[in-house]
Amino acid sequence: MTNYFNYSEAELLKLNAVHTAKEIEQQKNIWKILFQNIVGNNELISFLTPILNDNNHQIILTGAGSSAFLGQALAPLIKNETQRDIVAISTTDIVAGPTHYLSIDKPTLLVSFGRSGNSPESVAAIKLADQVCHNLHHLIIVCNPESELANYAKSNNKAQLVVMPEGTNDQSFAMTSSFSSMMLCAGLLLSNKLIKGGIICDASKNLVAQQLVNLSAALDSINMLTIKKLAASKFKRYVVLGANGYKGLAEEAALKLLELTAGQVATRHDSALGLRHGPKFMVDNETLILQFISNNAYARRYDLDLMHELKSNNIAANHIVLTSSQIANNEVLDVINQLPEDSKGRLYRNEEVFQVADLSCDFFGLWAYLYFAQVFALETSLALGNTPDNPCPTGEVNRVVKGVVIYPYSE
Repeated sequence: MTNYFNYSEAELLKLNAVHTAKEIEQQKNIWKILFQNIVGNNELISFLTPILNDNNHQIILTGAGSSAFLGQALAPLIKNETQRDIVAISTTDIVAGPTHYLSIDKPTLLVSFGRSGNSPESVAAIKLADQVCHNLHHLIIVCNPESELANYAKSNNKAQLVVMPEGTNDQSFAMTSSFSSMMLCAGLLLSNKLIKGGIICDASKNLVAQQLVNLSAALDSINMLTIKKLAASKFKRYVVLGANGYKGLAEEAALKLLELTAGQVATRHDSALGLRHGPKFMVDNETLILQFISNNAYARRYDLDLMHELKSNNIAANHIVLTSSQIANNEVLDVINQLPEDSKGRLYRNEEVFQVADLSCDFFGLWAYLYFAQVFALETSLALGNTPDNPCPTGEVNRVVKGVVIYPYSE
């Protein structure tokens, strides 16, 4: 019998959580398959090379919901590394106002993400982009090869389709392996980590492969008992903090817990600097804070300043701090797991949980932090007695969005 996160498959079936747990745990294997698929796809490299070598091209990362947040996580990190003109704009914004976000004449690569590939806004956004933009190419990254997005790519000679490995079209409500695999695919393709000058050299390939090995080791070392204890601490509010690319990741982490708890926990995301400008009022003695610390020396100073401030305020019920640092290759993720309890059995306020992984930059830290946030959301959902695979059985919120009317657009 398969075992996921110390639960048997039978237990998870009873809890209506088997898909969510399986799809979180399988990710490190999916990433390795995806990496091999990318390095062997010469057609994909040939499609991207002239676009990436043209400094006049704008790259827009787009999707709805979680598929938008993965673009928001990637765009700042890729721009900082490559100096390419890259932005993240959600399909929900593009559909509501195409010319507010799309350039008529600027050469544009629209990178569309979709788990189902059938969300009404995702399909409408690519059609609107074709209608508005005069110099447009599409990179369409999906988990469902039979989707509307996939079929659109197959019929458009200015589009390149990339289908994620089997198993990424998550059966659970929340996006987990679909999110991480699409983010990894776009990140490797659009940054300078893999493709340089139109080729994938052995040095680049070996470096990325080693980072994925380090990442898997880090994930295998997470202390599940600590996560379970924090998840069961009966917090009512959840604030996730991160700067630059980690702010986009913070939005995804906040949404994941909101989804899996069906709104029983109020969530918010922000940056270290942004929290002080009003949102800090959300922090009270029933709040759990999850803070992503940057490995960028400049951004890290602001993150650590806020970490110390929140500790000195002594208001939040718990404060989890995740940090990725450059450490030796033989060291893996370490979690401080001795969390003292007060007389009521709650964890002491502001007890930091540090996670340190052998990941050399914020880019690969995205997947370590994401995995922790996904597992934490799953365990919180279970602690509240919710059903993670289908947190809204009454149907007001759906796995694939329903009820959206797309109106004709006139330029």
